[in-house]
Amino acid sequence: MKRSAGILLYKLADGVLRVLLVHPGGPFWARKDAGAWSIPKGEYAPGEDALAAAIREFAEETGTKPEGEFWSLGEIVQKNGKLVTAWACEGEFDPATLLSNFCEIEWPPKSGKRLSIPEVDRADWFTLNEARARINPAQIPLLDRLAAQLAAG
Repeated sequence: MKRSAGILLYKLADGVLRVLLVHPGGPFWARKDAGAWSIPKGEYAPGEDALAAAIREFAEETGTKPEGEFWSLGEIVQKNGKLVTAWACEGEFDPATLLSNFCEIEWPPKSGKRLSIPEVDRADWFTLNEARARINPAQIPLLDRLAAQLAAG
């Protein structure tokens, strides 16, 4: 089973909870919006510390290292079978400063042609309702857990 770790960055802006989501780069995702966004995350190796991987992956996808107190949001399993472990962290990020790593894909599929694409092509802050409409549906429980933990104080 593939494992991924990520950070759900959040902030309170004018009393409204907002979360940072990223949109995957590349031609496959170019015209997709609802259900395509994600928390910044990435795969990590067996035996690697999951929180350290989550912090590294956030930095690779956004160009900024998250800092602050991290608290566990637990795990979810995505439709593709990938296990995602996530943490919440309060913080600030300017989407205009997004600087994502690049990766290579074969495009079009089975063409033998290689294309260099950003891991993520944009980031934005969303209210919880906006985020629920855009995030990968399997990640919605992470939003719910964040809201519940903040409500509980």
